[in-house]
Amino acid sequence: MFYSKVAQHILSAHAQVIPDLRNLTVLLPGYHVAQPLVQALIGEAKVPALLLPAMLTLNDWAASIELDAPIDTDTQRIALLYQTLRDNQWFADADLWGLSRELLSLMDELTAHRVPLPDLADEFVEQLAAAYQARAGQSLQFEARVVHELWYAMAASSQADSVRAHQQRLAQLAKQINQPLYVLQTSAWSASETQFLQRCGARVAVTIFDLREQVREVTSCAAIACALQRDASQADLRGNAALLKGKPDAALSRRVRLFAAHGLEQEARAAEVQIRRWLLDGKKSIAVVVQDRLVARRVRALLERAQVQVQDESGWTFSTLSVSTVLMGWLETLQNNFYYQDVLDLLKSPFLFGDMPAHQRQHAAYLFEQMVRKQGVVNTLDKFIETSVELDLSRVLVRLRQAAAVLPKNRVTLSQWLQALHNSLEILGVLLAWANDAAGQQLLQLLGQWRDELKEDKTRFSFAEWKRWLSQQLDLNTFRDMNVESPVLFTHLAATRWRSFDAVLLLGCDAQHLPAPSNSLWFNDAVRAALGLPLSSVQRDAARDDLLGLLALNDEVLVTWQARKNGEPNLLSPHFEMLRTLHVLAYGDDLAACELNKILDATHVRNAEFYLPAFADMPSPVVISSLLPQRISPSGYNSLVACPYQFYARHVLRLNDLDEVREEIDKRDYGTWVHALLQRFHGEYPLLMNTDRKHLTTELQRISAEVFADALQHDYLALAWLLRWQAMIPAYLDSQLEREHSGWRYSAA
Repeated sequence: MFYSKVAQHILSAHAQVIPDLRNLTVLLPGYHVAQPLVQALIGEAKVPALLLPAMLTLNDWAASIELDAPIDTDTQRIALLYQTLRDNQWFADADLWGLSRELLSLMDELTAHRVPLPDLADEFVEQLAAAYQARAGQSLQFEARVVHELWYAMAASSQADSVRAHQQRLAQLAKQINQPLYVLQTSAWSASETQFLQRCGARVAVTIFDLREQVREVTSCAAIACALQRDASQADLRGNAALLKGKPDAALSRRVRLFAAHGLEQEARAAEVQIRRWLLDGKKSIAVVVQDRLVARRVRALLERAQVQVQDESGWTFSTLSVSTVLMGWLETLQNNFYYQDVLDLLKSPFLFGDMPAHQRQHAAYLFEQMVRKQGVVNTLDKFIETSVELDLSRVLVRLRQAAAVLPKNRVTLSQWLQALHNSLEILGVLLAWANDAAGQQLLQLLGQWRDELKEDKTRFSFAEWKRWLSQQLDLNTFRDMNVESPVLFTHLAATRWRSFDAVLLLGCDAQHLPAPSNSLWFNDAVRAALGLPLSSVQRDAARDDLLGLLALNDEVLVTWQARKNGEPNLLSPHFEMLRTLHVLAYGDDLAACELNKILDATHVRNAEFYLPAFADMPSPVVISSLLPQRISPSGYNSLVACPYQFYARHVLRLNDLDEVREEIDKRDYGTWVHALLQRFHGEYPLLMNTDRKHLTTELQRISAEVFADALQHDYLALAWLLRWQAMIPAYLDSQLEREHSGWRYSAA
């Protein structure tokens, strides 16, 4: 419907040149729009062949313009901001990398909206004070000083940043355009884009098709448009409901349904059941518009368990993928001085030692776990190597030591850290494993890209600073698996602009997720308005516009949310709350998905009957007499009392042969050390009564310090046990001398 109107307008305006439309340009909100628009043009043209106009997005069109000057990448600018914040010590205990990212977004906003800052910091303080309608106190002066200094520090660079480069490209593009331009608009333009279209309009004919305006003209979308209008009051809602009563075709009962789940699991189950129902009905394109990523993870797991593959357009941040787990696990292991649990987790990774057969790596992990449990060694790689007796384990541990040796011990640049990391991962065989994995290939490419981008940056960072930077980078970059083709598509709201599907499921539409909260930490709306920056309402308006277009272009939509979270009521998104209220007032229907509720109840009962048949007795396992343990330890008895099934697994089936690793010093360790030092002391001085008492005290102190020395290196609590023993030395010598005077003599220990 909407595409047909666009096609008719284009064809009627250029009827004289049909079938050749190559002298036109159409700007799309996304490339998914191209196919339905092409189909509409071909259908409306009614000609055997049609030469299509150029169709592309504004960003890609601008990127086709080459600039002579180099461009500062965001990684370079983040490093510069971090260095400035660190050198000035403005935020002593803050996450400087996260703060740098926030400040970079603010700098880009100021640039994108062409906001000029005063030359003097004091003038900027006065400007902020006027906007805040407050006195220029210490906190306000500090905020102004930080933004002002960082702004001019970034502006001092001779190279353009990505935002300035985009503006320069648009300016050149506006000078070169020489053919009619058609624009499909779904949300507000930025200041640069608005200026670009104005400049184009001065040279060629520019026609804008605003989907938001077209939606309001369609009767079947009247209820949606009324509910999602800006700043609708209660009176407006009642007035619109009165108007809609005369338009029965605008009722949404067959198009939109709302499902209120009791919790995360029920919402995920409802989504999975509905998607499978749609697939059984023969639907070929199903969009799952994700608002809550946590619920999306569960839905995807349920679908894959049901053998339904998912095409994920949104992707997953690299920090959540196993290819990054081995990377950050290796750095955690280094930072924690090869703590045994970190090493064990690392050895279990399928991406470690990609040049070794899987069974060898798994066997090494098993040997390592046995060693640390039996020997009680909890950290330090050299100690692990000394303790290991199995050759296979020793080779693996030595390889870890070789990989650790190539990493710098002092502060170096980010590029040098990344190069050292590459060398380290090569020794560990991780790069070889990544080469056979799609996500690993993309991550390896990203690491190389960051290394090249940061070659010119000379700022030096510690290991901890670099590790935090790398962790943030993995959080900010996304992996998309392009190899999966499925009728079920996971996507985000902005990516649905001008797109239609056979069915749509909006997942996690509570008030916390839709619209998404503003993520800006700098300046309130009053200050943003004074500076000429977009207000927080712009983000909400964009979400509303996207939602309006989605509901208008799709005829079957299910909206889910958790009506309760952690036992507390959880509100529906205000957009859908308005829609529900309007529909109740106009048609007496709250749009509840009652049928889906019944289906879920039925499946729950059926599953319960399958797993727990009626009148089923509790299982009564019987222990085979040959497996019954003849002796039981105190911990085994505690296990029996706590849970007989636990006792059965641990002590009957003997699944608990390995001792737990003791990480803290206790009385058992203390007793072992005291016995060891007394054995040495009496071996050197079998008869105390013939030796000077002061000398005996000194020697026992020396031997005690030597025996406790190893423990003191790894646990400061050992000092408390040593002091406890040293306080007892005089009493022990008194007791032993008293025994000797009574006729007793030391023989052996």
